Formats: sequence, C-alpha cells, structure tokens
Amino acid sequence: MRQAGRYMKVYRDLKEKYTFLEMCKTPELACEVTMQPLGVLDIDAAIIFADILLPLEPMGTGLEFTAGDGPVIPRPVRDKQAVENLLPVNAEEQLGFVGDAIKLVRKEIDGKIPLIGFAGAPFTLCSYMIEGGKSRDFTTTKLMMYESTDVWNLLMDKVCTMLVDYLKMQVNAGAQALQIFDSWVGCLSPHDYQQYILPHLKRVFDSLKDFKVPIINFSTGTSNYV
Repeated sequence: MRQAGRYMKVYRDLKEKYTFLEMCKTPELACEVTMQPLGVLDIDAAIIFADILLPLEPMGTGLEFTAGDGPVIPRPVRDKQAVENLLPVNAEEQLGFVGDAIKLVRKEIDGKIPLIGFAGAPFTLCSYMIEGGKSRDFTTTKLMMYESTDVWNLLMDKVCTMLVDYLKMQVNAGAQALQIFDSWVGCLSPHDYQQYILPHLKRVFDSLKDFKVPIINFSTGTSNYV
C-alpha cells in the first residue's frame, strides 16, 4: 500500500467497509486512500494506491486475497500451454480504474507534490504466476527458468508487453514518475539476474524512454548485484 498503511485508523475504518480489491478497483476509494497520508505525513510525493498483481487478473490467472495467506493466483502458469493461453491486456480498457484514480489524485493534490505510478517488475509478477502465491524459495519459478528457458522467456515476454502498456497508460493518465517493484528478485544470484532477468527489464525501460518520466527500479535483497 506504499505510503498508506494498516496502522492508519482512517484506512482501517475504510477496510471495514470494503475489500482490498474493491478499494483498488474503485477510483474514488483508491484516490481517498492515496490522499490519506498527505494530511499526516510530511511527504514529498504521493504514490497511487493499487496492487502490483492487478494486471494478472485480465491475463487470465485470476486473483484473490485471502485472510492470512495474502494474494492467491487460482490458475498458476507452469507449462508452455498455460503461458500460451495467457490473454493480451488492454490497459486502458481493463485496468482503466487505475488511470481514473490517477486523474482524481492529480486533481486533488493540485500540483503541490508529484504523483508516482507503479507496477510490479517482470520477475516478481512471473514468480506469483508460477508459484500461485507467496513462496519461501521460489523452487517452481527457478525450475522453469533453468529447465524450460524457452517457456520462461515466452512468459517474461508476455508480462513485459503487458507492463509497457500498463505503465504508458499510467503516464498518460497523469503519473509524473514510475516505480517498478521487484520484491522477490533478490532470491537470484547476480549471474542469474544478468542472464534471465535484465534483458527483459531493459526492454521495459527502453520502451518507456520517449515518455521522459523518471523511473525508479526498486528491488529487495539485491545489494550483491552492484
């Protein structure tokens, strides 16, 4: 939830009335949650309230949030047929609620601070799609990456295509910077990152160059990559 958080009473009160996905998919609610910290914290930017896994649902994997378990992908993607069956995503049509929330927030903050849009990074999204949810060791993900590299590359290609469209939509809606979250990529060695991840991530960055907005690449557990 980025700057918004469970510790805030205003957020907890809202959570009593709506599910997490309802708040993400309702532009007015997403705007409200995005704005909540602005009156409490002295922050220098707002980050749109959403979830990195929202784009997976229109790809056909499904998406659920269960108490105690976090995000669940009901239809994991673990073989070539499943990857080929993934649906193309039109971000404007299928994820337009994120763009609408961005427009509302831009109007509310009225130029006082910039608004950051965001998305999950290719590896982190693919790991959720393959594992079916959270994982401690990402064994199934690594198995595809090492032993079915052609399938892995096809999956990454489809996810990157979706991401480029999704991030462009956010910029067109008014996002003034972008942040790409790679929550789980730190489970890989520097060699694996260079070989299996970086070429795909570079494609995403290169595709966004013409938009001339700052892009933050955030990852955890990756200090050994430097």
